[in-house]
Amino acid sequence: MKVLWLCNIMLPAIAEELRLPYSNREGWLTGIYGRICGKKEKGTPELGICFPVTEISSPITERCDGNVGFRLRSTGTACYPFQENLAAPERYDRETEKRFREILEDFRPDLVHIFGTEFPHALAMVRAFRKPERILVGIQGLCSACAEAYMADLPEYVIRRRTFRDRVKRDGIRKQQEKFRIRGEREKEVLKGCGHITGRTDFDRWETGKINPAAVYHFMNETMRTPFYGGKWDRDKEKGYGIFLSQGDYPLKGLHYVLQALPEVLSEYPEAYVAVAGNSVMENRTWKDKIKISSYGKYLLELTDSLGLAGHVRILGKLSAEEMKEAFLQASMFICPSSLENSPNSMGEAMLLGVPVVAARTGGIPSLIEGGREGLLFEPGNCKELAECIKRVWREPGETALRAENARKRAWHTHDGNKNYERLLAIYKEICQ
Repeated sequence: MKVLWLCNIMLPAIAEELRLPYSNREGWLTGIYGRICGKKEKGTPELGICFPVTEISSPITERCDGNVGFRLRSTGTACYPFQENLAAPERYDRETEKRFREILEDFRPDLVHIFGTEFPHALAMVRAFRKPERILVGIQGLCSACAEAYMADLPEYVIRRRTFRDRVKRDGIRKQQEKFRIRGEREKEVLKGCGHITGRTDFDRWETGKINPAAVYHFMNETMRTPFYGGKWDRDKEKGYGIFLSQGDYPLKGLHYVLQALPEVLSEYPEAYVAVAGNSVMENRTWKDKIKISSYGKYLLELTDSLGLAGHVRILGKLSAEEMKEAFLQASMFICPSSLENSPNSMGEAMLLGVPVVAARTGGIPSLIEGGREGLLFEPGNCKELAECIKRVWREPGETALRAENARKRAWHTHDGNKNYERLLAIYKEICQ
């Protein structure tokens, strides 16, 4: 059985052998890759991996040496780089289809597994392979649904406003939503062109079923990044009143909801603060920062100033998996305030560590955590209810610890790497037979 993966990143194992920088994003793929390449028993598929690069750099060119791809010396895995501008996922390049036809001719897969629908290469592969019954698409987010929820209750003046950065980049909030809509239309074509889908929530099953009711839906949980299977949140360790968010750089992620809820929290817990990982859109210290700020970043600053939140918001920047884990363990709770999510990996990581979770009751989240028993859920956009959930976490330390432990037990079952690996192999075999 030969399986060709279409990934959104160069896997760390490939980058390390080529001595190239790499991203830890989608780190769960590394776990699956390690299991497949580490097993030589009968039934283990032969793997080929397609991955995007912004330009074909010399270490990759040297490895290809005139061929379509190359094989890793460490595992023998067939690797196939292709060029794509990941910073502009709304743009489609038909040359990618041509590149994929060359790759398909070289590797001759029995099955193509596409991880995610958010980039144009997913549609290019569907068009190049033209065998829907042998295409498996793994659902992560859903761009078409995200487009509808993108504005996340922003005031109209923030949506209309275009800062200097927005005008230069032609990337105001309305334009950002339009990009999601374009990606959503391509996503629909991807789903209509495949015969098999993996998902893990009632939400993604319902949404993909509306787009392609003929596709076979295979339930499969995700395996989280390796560091999150070690360590545990300790309620007895002094943590202060820290609230951790894994991301907050665009409206869909809902950082503005947390800022709006914070004054009510501070009235009872004046030492509370919010720590946010990821790209900062709120930098405003230098003139360079000021001309680079987006309308959404400016809105977050306006909220911080008008609500008296100075000193209560900390932007941590991009974190490695180990640094993210430490941020989880140092916080007193994790919040997922998004206006829409399918199956946020950050919430799964928090649950694995036993960190108390507060999350919006939206999209696929209710399929992953039971409100009241495993965490606290609030209606998306309801800042008053969000503030009450935050205060409950601190008011009810015993109940909070019990909910966190229940969530941890569930997460260890949901994200069991061995079970998920066996499930993936069973899906591959079912499709190929």
